[in-house]
Amino acid sequence: MTGVSVWVGVQGRAYLRSSAPWRGVAYLLGGVLLGVLVLLGGLLGLTLGLALALVLVGIPLLPLLALTGIPIAALERRRARLVDPASPTVTPHRTPEAPGIPAWFKLRVKEQATWRELAYAVLLALVLWPLDLLVLACTIGAPAVLVAAPAQLALDGGEIRAAKLWLVGDYPHAFAIALLGLVLLVPLLYPLGAYASARAALAGLLLAPRETELATQLEQVTRSRARLVDAFEAERRRIERDLHDGAQQRLVALTMTLGLARLDATPGSPLAAQLATAHDEAGNVLTELRELIRGIHPQVLADYGLAAAVEDAADRSLIPVDVDLDLPRLPEPVESAGYFAVREALTNIARHSNASRAQIRARHEEEALRIDVRDEGDGGADPARGTGLTGLADRIAVLDGTLTVASPPGGPTVLSVEIPCRAQHPTSAPH
Repeated sequence: MTGVSVWVGVQGRAYLRSSAPWRGVAYLLGGVLLGVLVLLGGLLGLTLGLALALVLVGIPLLPLLALTGIPIAALERRRARLVDPASPTVTPHRTPEAPGIPAWFKLRVKEQATWRELAYAVLLALVLWPLDLLVLACTIGAPAVLVAAPAQLALDGGEIRAAKLWLVGDYPHAFAIALLGLVLLVPLLYPLGAYASARAALAGLLLAPRETELATQLEQVTRSRARLVDAFEAERRRIERDLHDGAQQRLVALTMTLGLARLDATPGSPLAAQLATAHDEAGNVLTELRELIRGIHPQVLADYGLAAAVEDAADRSLIPVDVDLDLPRLPEPVESAGYFAVREALTNIARHSNASRAQIRARHEEEALRIDVRDEGDGGADPARGTGLTGLADRIAVLDGTLTVASPPGGPTVLSVEIPCRAQHPTSAPH
């Protein structure tokens, strides 16, 4: 909500019946208290810094005063929600790329937001809180003095001068003055609300992130997500290597040992039957482990590229798949994302579509990988219903790519993947 929309809300008839006037009062009171604290703290810190600078102790204190606007601005962004609940509280500051106080300090000094926040803190200490106090005195304080006339008369016991204007010596006149104060309070709440909304809008103008700062933060988040994806892929490859070179080789040796033991056992004996059972179970475990390794990160993808890996996935599909591939070698994250998108699509086709065949077409055109997986099944696929495509879509989005599913009832269903990338080699992978 902007300052203009808040002002429209102040003009509405329901304004007085809502909590908005009193939230405006709380906002301005908080501004007065915070401004006084900032003024006193700033004067104290500046005085100490200048005094101690004579003996070099206060020199580090003076640069720290430039950063005092950061916590003040963070508090002001949250206080603005008293007036405008939709006011953003997003910080304009970036996260340091390196840990530690020196990296944080160096980054903050370079950011424009730090100096805008310092300027706001100075403005709050010297200008804004006196204005807040003046507005409260005129809109709330003056009517409150009139409303308190009966109580003041009771305490003084004689004549009083209400609001320094009228001489009052009896209770009928005192209550009339109090009634006048209540009557004045109602219309004065409107300019109070208007000032509070303008005050919050000014704070938002100085303290809200600029478009360039938001773009920088978005770029930082995107890079962070990309690093997470790269780390995830590296971990998948490590697990695949450990299973392939460790557990799988041990299972192969165990299977061979059991096979040799079966040959040495007496045919038809209980021992031979037990060895046969153990040999078969070891073979089944080895087969399942190989499938698991392919699911984690198939070796064919790393060795021969996406085209060969897609053909391998098509060969192992439960339904016939026609492939039309013309792909060079691509960056590893792109090949991995494209392969697992195809795998997930083929799994969903086999489980849910009732299709008799599927088609895969993949090309690298106009500096982008484009994959289409199509089936003539029942259609009506919804990626939001736990088909496993949501996570893949997020993973592809990190690469600035898109994953879309078109699946009208009755079919066909087409899963499309597009990822911008450049070929690593001019020659196409075998297909």
